[in-house]
Amino acid sequence: MSRVSDLVDAYETDLRLTWRSGLSGAERVWMLVYPPELERAMRTKVPELGLRTRNAERGWDVIDLSDELGRWIAHHEYAEAFYADPGDFTSSIVDTFSSDLVQRIRQRLSAVGDNAVVALVGVASLFPFVRASALIQAIDDAVQGRLLVLFPGRHDLDTHSFRLLDARDGFNYRARVITPEKNDR
Repeated sequence: MSRVSDLVDAYETDLRLTWRSGLSGAERVWMLVYPPELERAMRTKVPELGLRTRNAERGWDVIDLSDELGRWIAHHEYAEAFYADPGDFTSSIVDTFSSDLVQRIRQRLSAVGDNAVVALVGVASLFPFVRASALIQAIDDAVQGRLLVLFPGRHDLDTHSFRLLDARDGFNYRARVITPEKNDR
């Protein structure tokens, strides 16, 4: 079996476990961790993840962040200025984008029941503007069922920290880690 198929199988194994109630938002987040070079292959498996989720009698929704920044910039009143001089795309503009994004994701999460999985796809497309850790922490309390974050990066078992794209210092987070290796569970 391929690494990608192993990841899908590991997800299904965790999906079929009994869901405890009374968990914090952070504990309702599942991180499906894989090497960054598998990002495209994992994206092709999103429909299969959805099928397996529905077969487990759970709801399924996907939030794809891949085009969010570009769409937001395109509709911004100063879009032409950003294109002409990218230096105008300041940290305060990025903060506004991040706040808008968090609000949109929270609205989507609130529309999904507690028996559903919402897959968050494309977190790497926000790099380096929005930190995955900040985004996840800003939305985790709105998760009613489970939030499945497709995470191209690494998870360190010793420190329980995550590194998106192996780029920045890791962030420690209480999410459930899904990997095909049995010792990661």
